[in-house]
Amino acid sequence: MKKTFTALACASALTMATTAANAAEKVNIGAPSWTGAQAIAHLIQEIVVSRIGGEAELVPGNNAAIFQAMDDGKGDIDIHPDVWLPNQKSFTDKFVDGTGNVSLSENSYEGKQSFCVSKAFSEANNVTSIFDLARPEIAKLMDADGNGKGEIWIGAPGWASANVNQVKVRDYGLMPFMEPIRADQAVMTATVGDSIEKGIGYAFYCYSPHAIWFQHDIVRLSEPEFDAEKYNALQPDQDPNWFENSKVMTEDALKQVQIAYSNSLADRSPIIAELVQNIALTGDDVSQFAFEIEGGTAAADVAKAWVAANSDRVDGWLGL
Repeated sequence: MKKTFTALACASALTMATTAANAAEKVNIGAPSWTGAQAIAHLIQEIVVSRIGGEAELVPGNNAAIFQAMDDGKGDIDIHPDVWLPNQKSFTDKFVDGTGNVSLSENSYEGKQSFCVSKAFSEANNVTSIFDLARPEIAKLMDADGNGKGEIWIGAPGWASANVNQVKVRDYGLMPFMEPIRADQAVMTATVGDSIEKGIGYAFYCYSPHAIWFQHDIVRLSEPEFDAEKYNALQPDQDPNWFENSKVMTEDALKQVQIAYSNSLADRSPIIAELVQNIALTGDDVSQFAFEIEGGTAAADVAKAWVAANSDRVDGWLGL
C-alpha cells in the first residue's frame, strides 16, 4: 500500500508539474484587421490553448505597432500572423535584417494582388484591363457620388499596399478619371455586393487568398507584367516624400506570406516559438478560413473546427 501511495503521489506531482510548465507557456498574438490575419491569429491561439495547454491573447494593432512591439521583445506582442512580402519589406528590413530582434517563419503561402471588377460589369462593358478605367464612359458608370470621377478602393488606412496602389492609380494615368478611396475592408466587401446587386460599376483592390473569391463572381483586370525596373514603391517610413519619389508601372510580383515573431519568444516560450516556425498553410486554407469568417462564423470557432479536423497536420507542427 505504501508503495502504491508513493507511486500515485509521484504521478500526481508529475502531472501538476507538467500542467504548471504548460501554463507557463504564454504568448500575445498581434491581430491586424484583415480577415486572413485574424484567421491565422485565432488558429495560433487555438493550438496554444487546446494542444499546448498554454495561454494566448490577441492584441489588435497595425503593422507598425506589431513590429515595434516584437522588436522591443517585452512580450506585449510576440507574433505577427500574416506578413506579406515584399509589401511589408520596410518592416522586415528594419526589424529582421536591421535590429535582428524579429524572425520570419520558414514556411510561406503565396499571395497575388490585383484590381478587380465584377464579372458581369466586365463582360457588359468590355472592361478587362486596368487602363479601361481611364475610358470616360467607364469612369462615369463608376461614379457613385456624382463628383465626375469613378471610385476605386485601394485598400484600408495603414496598409502598405494602399500606398502602392495610390501610386499605381497616378502612374497608370487614372487620376483624371478615378478617385482612390481608402476605407476599411468591410466597406469594400459590402460595396462589391451592393454594386453587383444594383448592376453598377465598382473597381477595387483585390488579392488572394481572400473570402471574396467565394462570395462574388469577380475578375482581375490585367496590368503590365511585373518588371522590377519599373516598380519603385517607397513607403512613408523609407522616404517622407514617398508618393512623389515612387513610380510603379507594372503589376505586383507574387507575394510570399509568412509569420513573424519576436526572437525573445524563443527564450520565454520555446514550444510556441517552434510551433510558429513550423506552421505551414496554403492559400486555399486561408481563403477557406476567410470565407467562413465572412459568412458569419466566429474566427475562434473556425479555428477550433479546423484544428479538430486536421490533427495530423497540427501534430506535425508540434513535432509529434
